[in-house]
Amino acid sequence: MPLDALDALGARPGGLDDFRITSAREILATLRQLQQGNVRLHLNRGAGHSGHGRHSLPVTVWSVDDDHLVFSIDINVAATDASLLALLEGDDVVAVGCVDAVKLQFEARAMVLVHGARASVLRCARPREMFRFQRRGAFRVQPLARNTPVAKTGEALELRVLDVSIGGCALFLPARPAQSVAANLPPMTAGSVMRQVEVTLDDDTRFHVDLRLQHATSLDVEAGGMRLGCEFVNADAATVRALQRFIDQTQKRSRLLANA
Repeated sequence: MPLDALDALGARPGGLDDFRITSAREILATLRQLQQGNVRLHLNRGAGHSGHGRHSLPVTVWSVDDDHLVFSIDINVAATDASLLALLEGDDVVAVGCVDAVKLQFEARAMVLVHGARASVLRCARPREMFRFQRRGAFRVQPLARNTPVAKTGEALELRVLDVSIGGCALFLPARPAQSVAANLPPMTAGSVMRQVEVTLDDDTRFHVDLRLQHATSLDVEAGGMRLGCEFVNADAATVRALQRFIDQTQKRSRLLANA
């Protein structure tokens, strides 16, 4: 099954497990969310077949039941369209789309073209699994109050993490840092890199990564400090999985607290 953007993760044993959804109830709920939101998906087929190049077709979810889902096809796509025919010929078709800064991906199995009086649709089996990926740098979460996440470099420099995404984090630099902290501050210029920073987000999420400073912003007088926007540099697969897990859990807990 092609997972083009995540080959590095997929090549590792269990590399995609943290992103996999196998619960039938959760899969159905996600499909209905796509249907109700009229979310544009793309059906993709790789180049590993008798044709040439990669074929892609935009669709939306028309209907969902326990065993099947139906995609509606753009009215301008004819039944003889080359991309449509190429998709119907293969068994490696993948649907890809985004909801709330989250990329969803699943296999479209046993796909059949059904002609109706007014339009044609694509009918396929309900996916047995889905993959849910946070889009890089697209969504940030603020750690919950009970955690005190920090980024530490060397023995003396320890800065509080204000928020985090898959692509980076924001750190808080006090207006008057302690003398030991001030003595260990790296150059605070855009593009400067802090090497092998130990980031601790909670008891289960700790990793080392290089941080590149993107920008520094003054906070209000009451906060009294600077917000340092940093990019993760060459984060490895284990770090990406840990970040994804932390972001997902933080989002879920925030929703539970909001509804309590």
